[in-house]
Amino acid sequence: MTATSECPATEQYGAPELHSPVIEWFSVHARDLPWRRPEAGAWGVMVSEFMLQQTPVNRVLPVYEQWMARWPRPADLAAEPPGEAVRAWGRLGYPRRALRLHGAAAAIAERHGGDVPREHAQLLALPGVGEYTAAAVASFAYRQRHAVLDTNVRRVFARLFRGQEYPPNATTAAERKLARAVLPEEPEQAASWAAATMELGALICTARTPACGGCPVADRCAWKRAGSPPHAGPPRRTQSYAGTDRQVRGRLLEVLRDTNEPVPRERLDQVWDEPVQRARALDGLVADGLVEPLAGGVYRLPQSRPLNG
Repeated sequence: MTATSECPATEQYGAPELHSPVIEWFSVHARDLPWRRPEAGAWGVMVSEFMLQQTPVNRVLPVYEQWMARWPRPADLAAEPPGEAVRAWGRLGYPRRALRLHGAAAAIAERHGGDVPREHAQLLALPGVGEYTAAAVASFAYRQRHAVLDTNVRRVFARLFRGQEYPPNATTAAERKLARAVLPEEPEQAASWAAATMELGALICTARTPACGGCPVADRCAWKRAGSPPHAGPPRRTQSYAGTDRQVRGRLLEVLRDTNEPVPRERLDQVWDEPVQRARALDGLVADGLVEPLAGGVYRLPQSRPLNG
């Protein structure tokens, strides 16, 4: 199946006609976020991208500010034990991101003289950096031409070009092909387009209640023109948190974050009544490198880099 048959709106409307209105909308409506300011630099962009994965902006902002004040350069973070990154991560959730960011900082300090590399391939080679993060840092920090596909951008493109309310659950090859096809040729404009489509998805083309009246390209949106048909397929489910292993892990980590001393197993046993689930959660934290067991049945946040870091 060709890209044209996958996304006929691309040919019908012409992507160049969409670039200017979306970028102009962004220039007026973009939120003033600290990682978008020039002084944030590539490191600030990278930190924000790690933190913003599956986490809303309002929860990230205070942690980001504290993080950058404490570790303004990758080498500053790399010089401290990985457990300090886990501690500073606080309640952002998915704390393995903190370990990955620490690993990336250590690699930047060791391989690149402490400067976040400019080349996409070098970014992609950093621990914990995947295709999306590498493209985002290269685009937002270094104004390069890369297709940046996060959840917001994928939703905008699904509606605008394909006439579908939601994108597939996992990013497809067709989505990547479309994103590259509609990317402006000039790198600076491409970087602005990447940021603008992301912001459009975050503020206007939202998942539940899109504000189509404020969209700069609503008149060219395939989904809007089709009458905004509902998603064809099973209902999109939201993951429960209460009672899950994630909740237990979070409570265990909270105890360890709140002290600089090793914590005895008996203290950790107090955070959750169900012993099998509690033990499974603790074992998982150890296996993930988020907790270190010590002799005598005590535990602490990790003090050494993991062997695969």
